[in-house]
Amino acid sequence: MSAWLRDESPLSPGACDDERRTDIFNYLREEGHHHTAQVTAAGAGWLASAGLYPRSTLSLWEARPTAPGVLPCGGVFDVVNVPAIFGRRMLDRLWSEGPGSGPVATHRGRMMLFAAPGTAQRLPSLLSWEEWGRSAPEGAAPAVPPLLCHGSGDAVTVPSLVPGAGATPRWVVAPDTRHPWLPGPEVLLWACVRASRPLARTAVTRPRTGAVTSLPGSRP
Repeated sequence: MSAWLRDESPLSPGACDDERRTDIFNYLREEGHHHTAQVTAAGAGWLASAGLYPRSTLSLWEARPTAPGVLPCGGVFDVVNVPAIFGRRMLDRLWSEGPGSGPVATHRGRMMLFAAPGTAQRLPSLLSWEEWGRSAPEGAAPAVPPLLCHGSGDAVTVPSLVPGAGATPRWVVAPDTRHPWLPGPEVLLWACVRASRPLARTAVTRPRTGAVTSLPGSRP
């Protein structure tokens, strides 16, 4: 078994997944920023379970731990793919004000948030129902940029298990448990709303009277 398959979690041996998840959330909140982490053996097992042949996937990764992989969505996880800057805002809100996040990766200038199965189908509908998402001043950029939601029938490129020099894609929050918590559509909708507020406050219309009118969804 390759070195990367040995569980090198910073938590004490024998900690259950729920305890480990809670400890990691507290650790990231206390530090105030996110850490690029290496995938653990348990995290690799979770990733591999998304494929049709998990054992073959693990064997391939064991032979080439620095190579990215391709995994299907819809069964074990969905992926919400957003521009990197907006994704960073979402991630900051999730960790500073919300429940945290599941695994997160970056690839080609975008951020991939791993989400609960079914999120790819429901999140676009939830966004379209938001009044602030349906209207914007003429000529203004939308508060929420276009999201790419990968669900059933889609596949995504996942980062290598062991980071290499100049590796892309790469993990921002690496999977490190066999059953990671994954945000659902409601949580990611909440994060989109929070992340869009700085943009919404700057995009304003100025009536002839000189008063400033905020966009729907922005704070007064």
